[in-house]
Amino acid sequence: MAATGSEKQGTSEGAKAFYVSTPIYYVNDAPHLGHAYTTVAGDVLTRWHRQRGEKVWYLTGTDEHGQKIMRTAEANNVTPQAWCDKLVDEAWRPLWEHLNIANDDFIRTTEKRHTDRVQEFVQDLYEKGEIYKGGYEGPYCVGCEEYKLPGDLIDGEAGGEFEGQKLCPIHKKPVELLKEENYFFKLSEYGPKLLEHYAANPDFIQPESARNEVVNFVKQGLQDLSISRSTFDWGVKVPWDDKHVIYVWIDALLNYATAVGYGADEEKFKSTFPADVHLVGKDILRFHAVIWPAMLMAQGLPLPGRIAANGWLMVGGEKMSKSNLTGIKPQDLTSHFGVDAYRWYFLRAIAFGQDGSFSWEDFTARYTSELANDYGNLASRLAAMVGKYFGGALPEATASGAAEQAVREGLAKAVAAADLKIGEELDFQAGILAVFAFVKQVNGYITEQEPWKVAKDESPEGQARLATILYTAAESLRAVAVLLNSIMPDTSQKLWDSLGAEASLGALAEQKVQDAGTWGQLPVGATVTKGAVLFPRLEEPKQS
Repeated sequence: MAATGSEKQGTSEGAKAFYVSTPIYYVNDAPHLGHAYTTVAGDVLTRWHRQRGEKVWYLTGTDEHGQKIMRTAEANNVTPQAWCDKLVDEAWRPLWEHLNIANDDFIRTTEKRHTDRVQEFVQDLYEKGEIYKGGYEGPYCVGCEEYKLPGDLIDGEAGGEFEGQKLCPIHKKPVELLKEENYFFKLSEYGPKLLEHYAANPDFIQPESARNEVVNFVKQGLQDLSISRSTFDWGVKVPWDDKHVIYVWIDALLNYATAVGYGADEEKFKSTFPADVHLVGKDILRFHAVIWPAMLMAQGLPLPGRIAANGWLMVGGEKMSKSNLTGIKPQDLTSHFGVDAYRWYFLRAIAFGQDGSFSWEDFTARYTSELANDYGNLASRLAAMVGKYFGGALPEATASGAAEQAVREGLAKAVAAADLKIGEELDFQAGILAVFAFVKQVNGYITEQEPWKVAKDESPEGQARLATILYTAAESLRAVAVLLNSIMPDTSQKLWDSLGAEASLGALAEQKVQDAGTWGQLPVGATVTKGAVLFPRLEEPKQS
């Protein structure tokens, strides 16, 4: 689903796009919560920058080559291409549409626009002397599509299914000992250059724990990287030796360049590349923070701005993945809580960059307390009171005092904090908390001012005070709709419509987040209506 035109208003032609990518996901199976977590984070980040008025490019896609895909397809009695096509069409694209992901492009590594450029990139490195022929023998994890160092492996549990075998620490399955002729990239020569870059750019890898891990890994010395496989053929052919296919990770990483015009559209490439933020899972951090920048250095291309590694989603103490049987479909949650609440919950409940546990009970508690009771109830009460006391026409605030000044100051603080935390620091949790702290402040303001009691005072002073209280609440909600639009776009639009803001201020997506704190934007007389409840009461889940 591409971003709409209204979401891209205010961009300036010629400026470099704010370019964000997710990993391109391996299509051996349907997406689970972990994949959706990263993709929603990228969507919130890019929507936020669009709503700053910036030119934005958001890329996601699928990784479709390699031995793991080939074996999965064979197990399902179809060709690898047919398997990929089916999953992309029936699982991956539909989920991103369902979750309201406004990506600008969806790259598949089986597309000609990608495979041709991958061959050109690798051929160029070969001609520069960066690639040579050799042999390799070592433990290989098909699940990771990666040769493992012996020190990385764990022992199978005594008495367990894999007793006496060496296992991949991520997939908890035995590795295979592979011996084959390969082509190698001179990765070992780039260790000092990488360390120099890390030192000069301390924010290149985030969070700090991830940065420290990568720095320590590179300091131990890098080995040259096998960049081809010759024991199977599902991949991009090595252009000068078609008995080999290009290692799936070299193929996959290049999507960040091929999708934005590398070798095909120089103007687009220059105005987009490199990525400002690569969002990755921490289990694929080394590929992105070591191999990818080394490849770019070898080719003389600029390096990305940041590699931001999110943690793992845990269920019952296990990393969420299909191989560990803890994969939960996002639709299992959206059918109960709604899409907007789903988008909000994971970024609210888990600090980006850290591991976090998911539970149905925690989601239910936060939904009820923060979304339904705090946010949704505030919107309902405001609309009901404007309807009851002023016939649905937003009244003028003519009796502001210290209480209203405190609300205005609280809003300015929330806008500054949210813009910094979400837009710059990728601290989605802190940004969301800043907005909801303001929602709590407005709720407290309403409770203290007691407009239902003030309404009984029919004097001009009493009515002026009532009008001021309700205008203050409405104007606060106008700003909240803008600030939460990137996170909960459907709900924010409903609130925007309820406040009569579309008719008076224009499209919600065109409102600049950095200007949300400018007070007094809702015009007097705007038609306030009580629409559907923003966050309906949750039904008890059916017992299976």
